[in-house]
Amino acid sequence: MEKKMITTGKTIELAIEAALQQLGLDRDSVSVQVLSQAKPGFLGFGATPARVEVTYEAPDPAPEAPKSALTSASRSKPKPTYVAPKKEEPKAEAPAPKAAKPAAPKAEKPAVKTEKPAPQPKVEKTYTPAEPGSMEEKIEVFLKGLLEHMGSAAVPHATKTDDDTYSVDLVGEDLGFLIGRRGDTLDAIQHLANYAINHGISGHIRINVDAEEYRQKREESLRRYAQKKAQQVLKAHRRTTLEPMNAYERHLIHAALQDMDRITTYSVGTEPNRRVVIEYVR
Repeated sequence: MEKKMITTGKTIELAIEAALQQLGLDRDSVSVQVLSQAKPGFLGFGATPARVEVTYEAPDPAPEAPKSALTSASRSKPKPTYVAPKKEEPKAEAPAPKAAKPAAPKAEKPAVKTEKPAPQPKVEKTYTPAEPGSMEEKIEVFLKGLLEHMGSAAVPHATKTDDDTYSVDLVGEDLGFLIGRRGDTLDAIQHLANYAINHGISGHIRINVDAEEYRQKREESLRRYAQKKAQQVLKAHRRTTLEPMNAYERHLIHAALQDMDRITTYSVGTEPNRRVVIEYVR
């Protein structure tokens, strides 16, 4: 059974978080419609919070058992009287049969042991050292210095994947803080690398920075998330607004749903709070 809740907060994200805490649900389990944006007011007066409507699935209430109504006729019927059963004479016990000779035990077949397949060892990637003076070396030197300033001992490995595109893997321990919340820190490192390396050179190259295959996992997760939200929109015949995403992640959502019947997507808002809207088309 679908239910709705309206919550408020200083920002849209805080209003959504308030609803999730009250419901005990995660972000993927609800649909959010923004009712109004927060307004700061003037000198603290007239400020209004952001309002959102959260739609979620609640279990249907269990049907109540029908109460049996006693009619006047049923009340007037006499209660049945208890009649004790007649005692039966004990029957003579038959003589116990003679014990049969125990049968010879059957020879058991030896159990065949099935060996479980041994777990496959994790294949470690091998990286070719960058040639002196190459663009790969220039990218690795810049990122190595940046990571050291961040207090990280991770090692960057750059590889040319296209004419003007390079992929960089950050290898080391405790890479979680380099990835950041939803890849925010990783995006910042990638942005700085693109800005620094492209500064003062002719043409333009693109640098993609990744750690622990985060971007591939994130892409797969976003595609599943988009399909799930689109199915909810189809079922409810309404639209839903997703969480803020960067331009690349919004592109993934649009691409994942572009061929879906009765579904259209578009973006609203301004950076960094620009969001994708998934809408039902009648």
